[in-house]
Order: sequence, then structure tokens, then C-alpha cells
Amino acid sequence: MNDEHFRGEIRDWLAANLPPELIGAGGPGREHELVAERLAWEQTLGAAGWIGLGWPEADGGRGLPWRQQAIFYEEYARAGGPGRVGHIGEQLLGPTLLMFGTAEQKQRFLPGILAGTTMWCQGYSEPEAGSDLAGLRTRATLGSDGRWRVDGQKVWTSFAQFADWCFVLARTDFSAERHHGLSCLLVPMRQAGVDVRPIVQLTGTSEFNEVFFSGAVADGMIGSPGDGWRVAMGTLGVERGVAVYGQQLGFEREFSAVLALARAAGRLPDPDVAARLADAWIRLKVLRFTTEAAVVPSVAKLLWSSWHQRLGELAVDVMGPSATLAGASYELTDEQRLFLFTRADTIYGGSNEIQRNIIAERGLGLPRELPRLRGQSRAG
Repeated sequence: MNDEHFRGEIRDWLAANLPPELIGAGGPGREHELVAERLAWEQTLGAAGWIGLGWPEADGGRGLPWRQQAIFYEEYARAGGPGRVGHIGEQLLGPTLLMFGTAEQKQRFLPGILAGTTMWCQGYSEPEAGSDLAGLRTRATLGSDGRWRVDGQKVWTSFAQFADWCFVLARTDFSAERHHGLSCLLVPMRQAGVDVRPIVQLTGTSEFNEVFFSGAVADGMIGSPGDGWRVAMGTLGVERGVAVYGQQLGFEREFSAVLALARAAGRLPDPDVAARLADAWIRLKVLRFTTEAAVVPSVAKLLWSSWHQRLGELAVDVMGPSATLAGASYELTDEQRLFLFTRADTIYGGSNEIQRNIIAERGLGLPRELPRLRGQSRAG
């Protein structure tokens, strides 16, 4: 099938099947919206074969080339498709199993992801190990029954309150340090040893969570004991995949909304506002070009997170004093929500500081940053 015919097929299917109430719902900062309906939508996508587009046909996918996967995400975003609640399973856990899982694990877990019936969350970050993932403290102990039991805390866990499973990075060799001795465990979420506590964000809603494990029983491990760092790096390597094409269209839509707001508010003659809008438009085009050029993911993440954050700042500046007011029940405008949520853009998924280190050390081959001497001041 040629690309344009494929694009038309997607457009026709979305026009016929996307419920009007779901158009534009969900997404970053709005994950609280219509959760039950979006869970049902995930199954609709699965039944029509729109999940796992790039997965091998032998594993239940469609084996489509990169460009056709990109076309799907572009058309999905253009139609206003809702934020996906199954993307952690499809974009992270699924590809990880395809790389490192056993045949039995793939047969067991991939069908539920492809059907949109099994939801996953990711248990990597911890209160003392976010960007510094190698410093995690969650532990897993092998019992006499041959099952791993997990104790510890994870944080910023998206969709944990809805997930059926969590893939958890935990320390299984307590004598090893840093990234050595870690393992990736598959943990059912609905058991007595798992406690999920939503985190209330600046937006007043909760899409992230704390997850506490107290003797939670794992039901499988990806790779061998101690192989967790390799598995985790494989997962992070596919984290910003072809779905970024849809993200770009979302950014374009947000920019257009801010531009329309500035025009309606009579702010375009303001030289500062005009200059910032022009800069935002130029940087948006740069983002598009870097996406199409498939640049190093750390470069792309650094660019879009900073751009998105500045757009949120511009949005509330265009609103003026009214940006400081919320509704009686803390209702927020789209511009206020954009500003508040994008404060996190330069932190989650690897902070800007970490991205710069990765670019410097792995991309440019510069020497690693020297650890500061204990007790030495920053000025020293």
C-alpha cells in the first residue's frame, strides 16, 4: 500500500470511529479527562489493528515501515485523537519485550497490549533516583519459592492508578553498586503489597503517582538477574520513538492557539510579544526539521522541552493579569494549564542537565564530568 492511500485509510477510519466527545481529550496535563472512555477507545484501536504498527508480524504487529507509522501519528493528532492511555505498554514495555523477552513472555504479554486490554506503568524513578537512575534503592529478594518480592518506592509513575502491571527496576544484588546488580521485574499492580498514591500537581489534577511496594510479588523478570541496566537502557532508547510526529502537530496546534489569543487580545503590536511569537514559530520549525532528521533523542528532548516551557510562559503573558485567576473550583484555561504543566517538561524523561551531559559525553565524546570532592563548595 502506498503512503497516500494509507493516509487516506487512517483519515477515513478516524472520521468514522473517533467519538466526538474524545476529540482533544487527555494528553499531557489533562490525563484525568474521560479515563474510562479512553480505556474503551484503546480497545477500539486494538480491534482495528492500530496498535503495534511497527512490531514484527510474527509477534502480532503489522510490520509497517517507519514512514507509515509516522503517518498514523500525524493523522491521529490532526484528527484530535485523545491522549493514549496504552502508550506505555505499546511504546515502552512492548518494544522491551521484543528486544529482551523470552518467547513465553511475548506470547503472554504482547496480545493484551495489542488488544488494548492490558495497561502498563513504568517503575523506574525514585525520590532519590530520578535522573540518576543508577542510584535507585528499591530491592527485590528471591524467596524460597523461587519468586521475587519487591520492597521500595517509585515516584512520578504515570497511569499507576489504572495499570494492570508495572515493569520495575530493582536492586537484586545488594553487594553491587550503581548500575550493577539491577534487574527488571514484572509486577502485577492489583495485589496487597502495592499501594498507589496519586500526586496532586500544580494543575490541581493527578496523572503521576507514588507507588509503594511492600513484599509485592513479581511474576517474571525481563532478562537475567543483574541484567536490568541493559534492559533499562534499551527501554529508554525507544522512549521517544515515532510518536513524536504526533507530538509535533500538537505543538503546532498549541502555538496557533497562543497566536490566536494574542491577536484577539490586541497584543500583536507589542514588540516584545511579536518578537517572542516569531521566535516560537522559528524554533517550532527547527523542532520539525530535527524530528524529520531523526537526530539524537537527547538533542530533540532538550529542544522541545525548553521550547514548550517558553510557549507556556508566553501564553500567560499574553493573557495578562487574568492569568493569575482560576475558577471557583480551580478550573484552568488551556493557557494556564499549558504554563503550569510545562514547568515539568525540562525535568521528566531526563532533566535538561542530564540531556546536556549525555550529548557532551556520548555524542561529542567529551570527558565525563568529574565528581565534586565531598565537602567542596561549588565556588571551590
